[in-house]
This record gives sequence, structure tokens and C-alpha cells, in this order.
Amino acid sequence: MGQDIGKEIIAIIADVTGFEESDITPDTNIAKDLEVDSIKTIEITVAIEKKFHVSIRDEDVPKIVSVRQAVDLVEKLLVKA
Repeated sequence: MGQDIGKEIIAIIADVTGFEESDITPDTNIAKDLEVDSIKTIEITVAIEKKFHVSIRDEDVPKIVSVRQAVDLVEKLLVKA
């Protein structure tokens, strides 16, 4: 997992959810552990897209369960760019 990408995504998730960055790990389940609903999911997705200048397909959003999966997806999208 890319350290910088991971830290940035954790910062984005912490900002949207109100949880402390130290409470969020790569294996944190975004929906269950952080009580993220569909509205917050959209906020997080848009913030990630803006931060990394990538486009996350709508059908990929529900597949992102953990922080690690979000990082992996962003890394793949950055390689394609």
C-alpha cells in the first residue's frame, strides 16, 4: 500500500467522518467501523477524485469496503493515467 496515498485517503476519510486519523487503519471497514452512509461515501469518493485527479467509476464505489481497497483502486487508476 502506497504510504503517501494511504495517508491522504485516511486524512480524507477522517475529515468526512469526524473520526481521528489514528483510529483509521488500512483494514478499517469504511461502512461498518466508521458508520459511513451513502452520502458520506459520495463525499469521500469526490474528495479522492479531486485529490488524486482520477475518475472512480460508479460501479467501483460499492466494491470499496476497506481503506486498503480504496488505496489499491487509486494506485491502479494512477498507473493508467
